[in-house]
Amino acid sequence: MTPAVTSASLRGQLRRGVPLAPYTSWRVGGPADQLYEPADREDLLAYLAQLPPGMPLWWMGLGTNTLVRDGGFRGAVIVLRRHITALRLEGASEIHAEAGVACARVAKFAERHDLGALGFMTGIPGTIGGALTMNAGAYGSETWAHVAAAEAVFAGGATRWLEPHDFVIAYRSVQMPAGFLGFLAARLKVRPQPAGGREQTQQWMASRRATQPLGRPSGGSTFRNPPGGHAAQLIEAAGLKGHSIGGASVSTLHANFLLNDGTATAADIEALIEHVRAAVEAASGIRLELEVRIVGERAAPEVRGAGRA
Repeated sequence: MTPAVTSASLRGQLRRGVPLAPYTSWRVGGPADQLYEPADREDLLAYLAQLPPGMPLWWMGLGTNTLVRDGGFRGAVIVLRRHITALRLEGASEIHAEAGVACARVAKFAERHDLGALGFMTGIPGTIGGALTMNAGAYGSETWAHVAAAEAVFAGGATRWLEPHDFVIAYRSVQMPAGFLGFLAARLKVRPQPAGGREQTQQWMASRRATQPLGRPSGGSTFRNPPGGHAAQLIEAAGLKGHSIGGASVSTLHANFLLNDGTATAADIEALIEHVRAAVEAASGIRLELEVRIVGERAAPEVRGAGRA
């Protein structure tokens, strides 16, 4: 068990032993030792300053792209989606978005102000913090190609605005500087909406609704696309659409989405992930790399199933 953090000086909500299933899009996950929902940016920094050095820390926005194991998370989980959500224009060429703002909301905000370049974010099911952390992308664009600067917090609570060259950025991957704890906000580059830009965003939204199992518990895209290919096509070619383990199954609409039928455990989903990887590798020689992050501890056999929702 991790050390306790005092709540005397905090204004947010600090709880212990909270199941994480309701906070994840897969609707699975055991308890966190500590879960904190900060009241605002300053309160978040106060909480981080109190954490014991080296305490495991996980940042959560909409809970997509994350599989929390049934044994839970031995550390602190910070939930950003309620109050770390400031969104505003910064002059004529930038949008300031805090880490808990949903990417789809950023895309709509830009469109409402007749600004282009961020329409692709309508296809990212997470928040700005998560998009920065993994260089999330959709429709041929990636987050960091549109970042002017990002505000990061470091061990001890110090904050700095950093530019893209301060990170090592690749496809669905970002290497952080020493002492990095998490992202607080980003300044995103925009430009006047080009002709047809609004129509293109609407087409992307319609395509997403038609081709992805929205509204069903999933983690979003499970695997990264391999160079020159598509994970979904490889999974489908291996005959895995509809394949299930326990309450987890491969979507019949989009094979790179693994679904929870309402009874799945994280162990079911993780077993299905490994089965899909092995089957695709046997069929094609390509080993798929995970896009989702797997965190936490496996449950002991006698309590397997904790964290269902």
